[in-house]
Amino acid sequence: MTQATNVTPLFNDLAKIERDHTVACQECSLYRLCLPLGLHNNDLVRLDTIIKRSQNYKRGHILFTDEQPFKSLFVVRSGSFKTTISASDGREQVTSFYFPGEFIGLDAIHQSEYQSNAKALESSSVCELPYDMLQEIGEEMPQLQIQMLTRLSKELAGDRNLMLLLGKKTADEKLATFLLSLSKRFQERGFSATDFQLSMSRSDIANHLGLAVETISRLFSRFQEEGLISIAGKALSVQNIEKLKQLCG
Repeated sequence: MTQATNVTPLFNDLAKIERDHTVACQECSLYRLCLPLGLHNNDLVRLDTIIKRSQNYKRGHILFTDEQPFKSLFVVRSGSFKTTISASDGREQVTSFYFPGEFIGLDAIHQSEYQSNAKALESSSVCELPYDMLQEIGEEMPQLQIQMLTRLSKELAGDRNLMLLLGKKTADEKLATFLLSLSKRFQERGFSATDFQLSMSRSDIANHLGLAVETISRLFSRFQEEGLISIAGKALSVQNIEKLKQLCG
């Protein structure tokens, strides 16, 4: 009888641990964006145990640099980040912006080193996934491996689209395409497709699109005058998404 009495609390504790781990991911608004569908509860619990949830990164805080060895992938929980690379002459190129539910660091897997510098654009937080542990549990979870391949494919497609954006489009088309891309990404995350915050500076946008800051400022003003968008500080509202689509070619 003594053993039975001791075992019951143990099972209760294990059940509580499982519930707590499940809740941590399942109650997150980004659950379906970050994690593969079809995971059983036990798989989800195991995956959740390796995830490290960070405290807030203040604006300008470095997540990682290209001088660090690759150890973890990161998923944005809140806020936003940018990645940059440094040219041989010391100039920085803004390569990507990242929003909630998006992975940062996928391009580091091949060379086992981060390929860029990642910095918070505002008060932000991330989930850290140690890659060695992710590989271990991935061998037993085919859905997880499929999700990672999908993310890699999406990042490659993004790189291809950026090359097209920088090389073939006019300045108007570049900004229109950029704004439509933001609209789509926010909508995918359950936010408004027409009203959102531009957490990046106009200088960052100009750098990312290969344009001068003055050009970006002039285009924003003209887009607003033509009724395509309205801007108040960092808050942007898309007023005519169909015309933006036509403009981006």
